[in-house]
Amino acid sequence: MRVSREQFTENRQRILDVAAKLFREKGFEGIGVDGIMQEAGLTHGGFYGHFASKADLAAQACAVALGRSAETWKGLAQARPDTGLAEIARSYLSKRHRDNPGGGCVLAALGGEVARQSDAVRATVTNGVTARLGMLERVADRRSKSERREQAITTLSGLVGAMVLARLVDDSALSNEILTVAAGTFGGSRRGHD
Repeated sequence: MRVSREQFTENRQRILDVAAKLFREKGFEGIGVDGIMQEAGLTHGGFYGHFASKADLAAQACAVALGRSAETWKGLAQARPDTGLAEIARSYLSKRHRDNPGGGCVLAALGGEVARQSDAVRATVTNGVTARLGMLERVADRRSKSERREQAITTLSGLVGAMVLARLVDDSALSNEILTVAAGTFGGSRRGHD
């Protein structure tokens, strides 16, 4: 049965959305094409009508997830320009983000795995890192361009590192402490974050 162009586009977006979530939850090797297609409510056979390979899907799913988080960061920075960095840090270093890797940051969820992925996945993530650094440079409170760049790199490294640590420890009090202290470091309050 032939699907309409509109249905094809909807199916493709559904596959991308499901893959972006499942890759962040389970890792690139923790879920196969069959599991992604089943979760999307589509047949395995239809996969290759949309993507050349699992690596192609991984690159495109990362691009979708990175694009959505970039929009979130942009909205946070624009809503409160004077405290954009603190707003980004508070949102990123929240318990909600920690407890929802499937809807969260690609860098924190898949960072260690990306280095072993295809050139396309690595290029996609590199573009995402570059975009985040640019955004953080714009909200940095340092004067010179080189100082803003350094602050952006330090901030992104700290945010992602803190989220990775908060997720990997099996002590909830320590996990919460990591989030709270890290958020305070980047201009946020040191009280608990939802």
